[in-house]
Amino acid sequence: MAELLAREPLLPKEKLSHGSGKTTSFLPSLARLGLKSLMWAIFLVWVAAIFFFPTELVKSLLSRWTTLTEQTVFGLTGSFFLVFSGPILVIALLAFVYIIAFPRDDFKKKSARLPRFRLWTFPVIVDGPFGVVSAAEFIGILLFSAYVLWTIIAYTLENRSLISKFLFPSNIKLYLFLELTGLRLGLIGLFCLAFLFLPVARGSILLRLIDIPFEHATRYHVWLGHLTMALFTLHGLFYVISWALQGRLLHEIMEWKDIGIANLPGVISLAAGLLMWVTSLHPVRKNYFELFFYTHQLYVIFVVFLALHVGDFVFSIVAGAIFLFVLDRFLRFCQSRTTVNILSAACHPCGTVELVLSKPANLRYNALSFVFLQVRELSWLQWHPFSVSSSPMDGKHHLSILIKVLGEWTGRLRDIISKVPEQPQISIPSQPKITASVEGPYGHEVPYHLMYENLILVAGGIGISPFFAIISDICRRINEGKPCVPKNVLIIWAVKKSKELSLLSVLNDQAISSSCFNSLQLDILACVTQESEAPLEEGILNADENSKSSSLFTTTGSRMSCLVGTGNNVWSGIYFAVSTFGFVLLYGLVEAYYIVPSAISAWWYRGLLFTICMVASVVILGGAVVFFWHLWEKHSSSARTTEDDEKERTLCNETPTANFASMLTTQYGRRPDFHDLFGSFAKKKGSVDVGVIVCGPPGLQTSVAKECRSQNIRGSWNQPVFHFNSHSFDL
Repeated sequence: MAELLAREPLLPKEKLSHGSGKTTSFLPSLARLGLKSLMWAIFLVWVAAIFFFPTELVKSLLSRWTTLTEQTVFGLTGSFFLVFSGPILVIALLAFVYIIAFPRDDFKKKSARLPRFRLWTFPVIVDGPFGVVSAAEFIGILLFSAYVLWTIIAYTLENRSLISKFLFPSNIKLYLFLELTGLRLGLIGLFCLAFLFLPVARGSILLRLIDIPFEHATRYHVWLGHLTMALFTLHGLFYVISWALQGRLLHEIMEWKDIGIANLPGVISLAAGLLMWVTSLHPVRKNYFELFFYTHQLYVIFVVFLALHVGDFVFSIVAGAIFLFVLDRFLRFCQSRTTVNILSAACHPCGTVELVLSKPANLRYNALSFVFLQVRELSWLQWHPFSVSSSPMDGKHHLSILIKVLGEWTGRLRDIISKVPEQPQISIPSQPKITASVEGPYGHEVPYHLMYENLILVAGGIGISPFFAIISDICRRINEGKPCVPKNVLIIWAVKKSKELSLLSVLNDQAISSSCFNSLQLDILACVTQESEAPLEEGILNADENSKSSSLFTTTGSRMSCLVGTGNNVWSGIYFAVSTFGFVLLYGLVEAYYIVPSAISAWWYRGLLFTICMVASVVILGGAVVFFWHLWEKHSSSARTTEDDEKERTLCNETPTANFASMLTTQYGRRPDFHDLFGSFAKKKGSVDVGVIVCGPPGLQTSVAKECRSQNIRGSWNQPVFHFNSHSFDL
């Protein structure tokens, strides 16, 4: 305790919060509030229109709207597009304005006197089919469930009322009821599809606006995918039953109408969707990931034939979300064409590969970011996500990742690296090489790990990788006098074998000055679960430094491309605006100079033209913006050199560096006792907010979330509030 009290004066009070010396003027704050309120208002009106679509009020308003606008050059398609897709595109445009005008570079400690619960970090469900579910996510699940239940009941009552008005035989009424029910289920599925594509856009401006990283958003895509495909399957099943009872199943399935719904494209779209759905189920995805990955590329068939099935004006209901996905996908395609220099590679004896990748100085990322990596010598199609293990302050021109050797892909990568000679300047014709491409980095818009004064970081095995980035980020901020909130950090690291602890040498290699520990209390607790006692060999923590094999790769690549949705906000905004307005203009021209003069009335063909315009606007007009963006980034990057990195390393070498192995406490033959650890932490810290970040397997996440929930529910007024955050990427 005396040591902690002695450290207290060394942390200046002005460093405890970011932006504390700055006063925000009234007008920018008012503009920020107004812009945020406008986006919320548009979103709530859009959601309300979808939720209450079965009511007579919304149907009446939509009828009046289409009557007023269908005479424009865009026709009925423009009317539906403006109502159901327009709001989400307007919000995206305003989101770019918001992020550009009000960057989130400034962050500060919460000024509340008492800790408080937050919907996004309070785990409500900790075990079950949904995994760990926060209060905010639970509310979302309830709202979607209520929407589906309400619309099914409303449409069922409407169908019964409509059929009762006609004096049809009972069998005809049954056929009509089945087909009407199938029609309604298809409509509900379309509205769910409007949300399905929003979370799967990795660099989406909407995800950045609400600060939901892609690894979290994939969960919502999975949930919505199950719901959407269940509705579409029931939609098709009701029609199949009706047609089978009438004895015309084959005729109806093969029908391709010009006016009205074309059945055969719908069958093809549903078949593609079913293949994606079945192979995305957890047992298949876990054991046959490549099958899941390759069949998921059928989304192109699914979307195109859906447009042919329903026609342009119905497809325009979901076009906004799909358009945002196409924007992101094309940008990812452009970024992934660049091969990236691998500055160094190392095979650690604990079964881990470390890669250091070249990046431009103006490509920003947070300590909790991740990248998608492709190695063309292993596969041209496979992309694997990896957490970044380096801090953005470690160097402007590189980032590093740690890869655990677990399967065939990672095993072959290790084999290639281990075969490269230690002297890369020697030219060997058959020398193995790595041709790597990178997508990303992606992650939280705001570095939330810097917003908690007290942090508990829980890792399982290689899950320690992003926490190396966090520790490096905190330490370097303190050493460089930059604002930094965290003062107390506890790392709980569960490993199977003690040899995995040698990964701490990666953190030692960062050459972090030990002076930061005058202001930071860092404790590392390692639990070795499959060893009952310490190994006989001494110096296991330092063995990694002497036994790892390292090689430099002089590939023909370059630095990582900045063409990413999370990159330059201005260029991203221009790319979005030009593509969006180009799409509207292009479809207007096609409608005015081709569809109307040629009297084209076939729904499926109009749907095809609509889809072509959507893709062409992104590829042609958006591609032009990407071309100039690339030239601008190339020109600005060429003016920078790696001198800054050399200066940073020289400066670090002039001061004593931290030895993180000396901070390690190791327990053998046991798992972490989270009840004891969290309870002890609560008694020491009192009434404070504690950020808990977990990176590890689902079982570890469940245990930590359960303890956070238990501590928060049982805790008294003078106990801390534990905020659960997951950093585990699980496809």
